Formats: sequence, C-alpha cells, structure tokens
Amino acid sequence: MSQETPMTEDQKQRAEGEQATTAGDNAAAANSTDGGETAQAEKQATVTVTEFQAAQAKAQEYLDGWQRARAEFANYKKRVEREMKDNQYLAAGDTIKALLPALDDFERALANIPADLTGNPWVNGLSMVQKKFNKFLDEANVTIIDPTGQPFDPGQHEAIGMDEATDAAPSGHVTVTLQRGYLIGERVLRPALVRVAQ
Repeated sequence: MSQETPMTEDQKQRAEGEQATTAGDNAAAANSTDGGETAQAEKQATVTVTEFQAAQAKAQEYLDGWQRARAEFANYKKRVEREMKDNQYLAAGDTIKALLPALDDFERALANIPADLTGNPWVNGLSMVQKKFNKFLDEANVTIIDPTGQPFDPGQHEAIGMDEATDAAPSGHVTVTLQRGYLIGERVLRPALVRVAQ
C-alpha cells in the first residue's frame, strides 16, 4: 500500500489557482465562440434594400411564370376537350350521314300515303320507326336544316334552281326546300337542297 503525502497549504492554493485559470480560459473561449456566432447570425439576418428588391423581383418572376404555365395548361385542356368532342362528332357524323338516305325515304313514303291507308296499323308502325330515327338524331345533337323562307346561306344550303321573288320569299331567300339538310353540332353533315328567289 502506498501512502499519500498530505499537501501543504501552499500547494493547495496553487492547485486551486490553476483550476480557476483553466475554468476562466474555457469560459472565455466559449464566450468568444458564442459571440462570433451571434455576430454572424446578425450579419446574415441583415439584408440590404437592393438584395430585398432583387429577391422580390425573383419571386414576382416565379409567380408570373407559374401563372403563365397555369393559363397555358388550362388552354391546352380546353383545346384537347374540344378536339375530342370534334372527333366524336366526326365519327358519329359519318355513321349518321350513311343513315340519312333511309330517313329521307321514310319521310317521302309517309308524305305520300294514300287516303285509304290513313290510320292503317302498318303505316302507323312506319311512322313510329321514323319518330325513333328523329329521337336518335336529337340525342346525337343533330339538327335539321329546313330553310324555307330564310335567306340563302351557301355554307348550309345548296341551290339547285331559281324561282321568281314573291312577298313570302323575297330575292335571295329560299323558296322551297327539296331535301332537308343536317348539322351535327356546328358541322354540316349534308346541305339542304333548295330553290332560291331571284
């Protein structure tokens, strides 16, 4: 066993002094570090007016770009929807256009029923078939062009003859519709065949 030698009073004071000096140095070092960080944080928090205005201009530029992109996307979406609708009309239009001659035949047949067959169940059945055709056309957004008495429109009418102008049909107006035309949406499926007043 080793024995510890007791410290003299002078040695104790010297040891305590060394400890105090070391603690003071450590505290000073910590304070200088904290002070440096605080000064640096204050420096970073301080922004010049020029830097602030530049940051605002950049933010406005980003906002403008975002709004422009949003508007372009909305326009793109509308255009795609319109094109899809147009394509649906084109596909449906081709099918409906093929059915129009049969519908014309129904109309001619029903317009020329002999008087003795009026009210005949067979004729009534044909009339019901024609009504179903017309209902189908309504559901497909098809409208009939029957322009008698209206001004001649070369975009929707096809003139195949001229008549004398009258009070009922002044010059440039349709006098008779020989074959009805059809529109699907705003697109002409078939122009109306008409006679026009001179």
